[in-house]
Amino acid sequence: MSNINNENKQYLQTLPADDVRQIMWRFADRYDLAMVVQSARSVARGIVARLVANGARNTHEWTPEKETMLKAFDEAGITAAFMEPEEGGFIAGPKNFVLALIAFELSWVDAGAATASLAGNLGLSPIHECGTEEQRNYYMSKAVPKPDEDTKPWRYAFALTEPLPYVGVDTGVLSGKMRVADWKEGEEPILQVEKRGRFITNMAYANVVTAAVDSDDSKIKGSCMIILEETDPGTFDRGTPTKKLVHQLSSTSDPVFSLRVPASRIIGGYTIKDGVIIPNFNHSEVIEAVFKRTRVTVALMSSAKLLSAVEPIIRYQKNRFRGGDTKSTGSPRYELGLQQKEDATHRLTEIWATGEAGSSLGFEAARVFDRLDPIEQQKDAIFAERKITGGRAQFKALMERQKDAIEFVNLEAMPEAERNQARYDELKNDTIVQFIVLDAIANVLCPACKLWNTGYGATMMREAVSLMGGYGITEDCPGFLFHKWMDAQLEATYEGPEAVQRLQLSMTMTNEVFLSMFKNYIKQMRHIGALKPGTGACTLATAMEMWLWTLNHLQNAKDANGNKLYSKNRQGVTFPLADALCWLLASRQFILDVLELEEKGLENPSVADGLPGLLSFYIDLCHVQSARASGEVGKICAELVFGYNRHPEWNDADRKPCYRTEELEALESIIPGIASSAQGLSDVEKNGVHPDKAGPCVCLNGCEEFARLRVKLDGCLTGVGLAKDRAAESLTKVMIPEALDYPV
Repeated sequence: MSNINNENKQYLQTLPADDVRQIMWRFADRYDLAMVVQSARSVARGIVARLVANGARNTHEWTPEKETMLKAFDEAGITAAFMEPEEGGFIAGPKNFVLALIAFELSWVDAGAATASLAGNLGLSPIHECGTEEQRNYYMSKAVPKPDEDTKPWRYAFALTEPLPYVGVDTGVLSGKMRVADWKEGEEPILQVEKRGRFITNMAYANVVTAAVDSDDSKIKGSCMIILEETDPGTFDRGTPTKKLVHQLSSTSDPVFSLRVPASRIIGGYTIKDGVIIPNFNHSEVIEAVFKRTRVTVALMSSAKLLSAVEPIIRYQKNRFRGGDTKSTGSPRYELGLQQKEDATHRLTEIWATGEAGSSLGFEAARVFDRLDPIEQQKDAIFAERKITGGRAQFKALMERQKDAIEFVNLEAMPEAERNQARYDELKNDTIVQFIVLDAIANVLCPACKLWNTGYGATMMREAVSLMGGYGITEDCPGFLFHKWMDAQLEATYEGPEAVQRLQLSMTMTNEVFLSMFKNYIKQMRHIGALKPGTGACTLATAMEMWLWTLNHLQNAKDANGNKLYSKNRQGVTFPLADALCWLLASRQFILDVLELEEKGLENPSVADGLPGLLSFYIDLCHVQSARASGEVGKICAELVFGYNRHPEWNDADRKPCYRTEELEALESIIPGIASSAQGLSDVEKNGVHPDKAGPCVCLNGCEEFARLRVKLDGCLTGVGLAKDRAAESLTKVMIPEALDYPV
């Protein structure tokens, strides 16, 4: 290890325990959620771990052994966690954070088990979000295990995607069709539904499927989602199991449905106008309501894998050379093993930082949706009372209040002594304003965590596997790391691959309400950086400024051919900028979670004892993550700002903007560092010959502020290497259990 100043150094004593996580993720006051975590953990590190260890992942078929996992879910309360108390559940209110915790715990061991649990909730979600009251009461209660009855709970599946070649093309492309099969006067219409699913989870045992279909009849308008039951007349073919290489503890197949169902199964109900059935919700409206929430839980599945890899990797690194005759107890080689070399600990530091930042971002998104859900219901009630119906009318009504929402965002960021408290209270109690604010941030956080956690998380899982050497790709690798790496590849495509998330972000991140919040994030990070410079918050603030400057520039700039840069079809521009934003949001939330731990940690006796060392480690980890994020943002932004200009050539026209030596010297006092990055003419003017491989200088007109930010950002990376050294040294001193608490 590198030499580090260890005077009065506090080290990480043990791996963070539940009490630490409860504080950081803001549920230390929720005993019910703590019990949910313990229940999910007992299933994950019990029956699920034994299934994986015994080779249950080696078959595509749904086996009796795998079936025992569902019963364990029922007995542990995992199945009922999605339901309200009146439906047979045990937790009242929004469930986004609850489901996120369950997914995190199950994925700590196996993501296929988490998928089996979440897929049932996904099948119910269209009914939960958009169903009629009658549909919700009936189907939600059917999903709850009833210990005093002999009947099994109903299992649910969600059938959106279609067979190849349509799968993955567009959620608006549907080959599933519905026609009116029978419609007697005075009676409810009977529909004939034809649907072929692709890659549908839970199909080996699902009793009910919520399917997306389109009209194939002039008597039905548009698309919808509809409820199909296995006992409906016709064909309910569960299909052939998909030959997955991942998530084998979940059942996946390509089902075929040809069923006659009553029109009352249309999710959200319907109206009849001029003899035409008009669904109250088209399928796109339903899946938008569903996916904007369920993507968060999938994002956290990947982050759980990274954090679960830390302990097995430390154990492998420390034990690597033990057992040989020449390796005596107490020697550095025996005690540290691979951790004698800083490459091993530095890479593990990066993995840990990524897992923490992803978890922070994901759980924050879940908390935001828990706050948003009841306000959205209140907003819908207000609009219904005002007879504001339809997407366009509601959009117009919300846009009319956007200025008020921006005003609230800015008032909230002010110190209490400076704000207009009466106006602040008025806006804070305004349901429409609060909905606009929360919806703006939720629409960014959801795709951001799904994109970054699963995409970059999969890359870092490969790093985790590689740190186990050859052991990492064996079936008995501790922590099942190879399985987790493989599983992460699928999670990156669940509920929309990366392109879908980037497309959504490219539209939602330009929302003026969000950008107002983002500007306040910059001020917040500057303030934290002044108080806690070791967190890297000031570095992050500079990167945020650079991202915001780049966004504004690209929205108004054109490329060398005169084409607009920032537009829906310029994905080479919008997608990288969306990626850059994800790095910033994840790093910021990690810093905020660590500050929450610092503020509340001393209140918990079990945390207080090791808090100094834990905070020291976490602050260094924040610094490492912030610097990495800032580096990525700087690289992306520089490529976008300069990359769409045509490079000048050695001709009179392109030599005109070149700086002369005396001009560079004058500009250096205004823009430090410019002299080292711009080409002068003095050498060329001497003999008319330019140096080999040296093109004429690039004109910075209009980009001087960016150049200043770029130089400043590079300087802001000061100290990150020392922070990584300190964090890495803590990894050599932290105590870990003798063995993992689940079988391998």
